[in-house]
Amino acid sequence: MTETTAAETAAPEEMDPDRTPPDGTAPDGTAPPAKRKRPPKPQTLKRPMRKRVKRYGKQLTRWIAAYQGRQGLVPDTPFVDPAHFPFLKEFEERWEEILPEVKEVLKFREHIPGFQDVSPDQYRIATADNWKTFFLYGFGNPLPKNCAQAPVTASIIAKVPKVHTAWFSILAPGYHIPPHTGVTKGILRAHMGLIIPEARDDCRIRVGDEWKSWAPGKIFVIDDTYEHEVKNETDEERVVLLLDFNRPMRLGGRIANWLLMKAIKLTAFYQEPKKNLLDYEARFEAAAKRANENLEKLGDL
Repeated sequence: MTETTAAETAAPEEMDPDRTPPDGTAPDGTAPPAKRKRPPKPQTLKRPMRKRVKRYGKQLTRWIAAYQGRQGLVPDTPFVDPAHFPFLKEFEERWEEILPEVKEVLKFREHIPGFQDVSPDQYRIATADNWKTFFLYGFGNPLPKNCAQAPVTASIIAKVPKVHTAWFSILAPGYHIPPHTGVTKGILRAHMGLIIPEARDDCRIRVGDEWKSWAPGKIFVIDDTYEHEVKNETDEERVVLLLDFNRPMRLGGRIANWLLMKAIKLTAFYQEPKKNLLDYEARFEAAAKRANENLEKLGDL
């Protein structure tokens, strides 16, 4: 999961100096584009205890991240060479088996929750139906009903050592995920392209100072504690498989990460998304079951 930064409170146009000069006018002299409205904060995030946990938690995770960076056995860089992780190779080798499964899931996209529906803390970076998430694993545990919708994908994920989360990330045409940062250097995130817009250069991710585009069936790995953002400046949907797994570290780093994960599981930042994942998993299964039953009835006519 991710935590928000101050940069997320700004409109995407404000964070892109190539679009609007400092005087507020567009290069062609027209009026500047309307600012993106800041989404309202969910009521559950306004509780005093939740605010205190988040404030002090950020300070703690920054200290732990610096320590974990020194403990790492792979480079502490925005992008990490996938060759360090041999278990990722099978995803690339079998991506054409994964693709039909995600296409089948997308037939019920209206029942796939937005990221902010699963984790209200993401309300600044995920709005409406612009960023949908179909989770197969959450917080280290498989979601059996969702895994049944994508059995090949789930079987490969099960071989990933110390996997934390795995999901199909579905980004709407024209959407911009504002700059934000992750919680811990103890976890790395793999991206594999599945359904990628034809204009690939217009659908890309920035991690640190480097931009990269997805390619179908190809994997790259990021350290999401570096500031990152995503821009889909096309009229097509983008779908990728995301996997969170443990960063290889020396003993001290592994202990720090284990303690941090244990602490997070005691808070609402873990408990609320966990409950929501189970609720949306049940809803999706029910919708898929109804659709299949309707198809069977039509076949009997």
